[in-house]
Amino acid sequence: MKTAIPIPDDLFKRAEKLARRAKKSRSRLFAEAMREYLARHDPELVTEVLDQVADELQPEQDKFVRRAALRTLERTEW
Repeated sequence: MKTAIPIPDDLFKRAEKLARRAKKSRSRLFAEAMREYLARHDPELVTEVLDQVADELQPEQDKFVRRAALRTLERTEW
């Protein structure tokens, strides 16, 4: 899908320069940037990816490691 969005001149120039260096089109660069932004900021996607990773991990047998991880999670602001 094509779309037109206004962006500041300095951002456009930096993107243009990076696209040339990376040998990519501006469209591809902006699409990749949007994918990365969504992956980092969309809470549903972040949760989905973390769930997938957790499903792939084997349960930790070391009780010390489990307790340390639990304490770390308890102190972490969500």
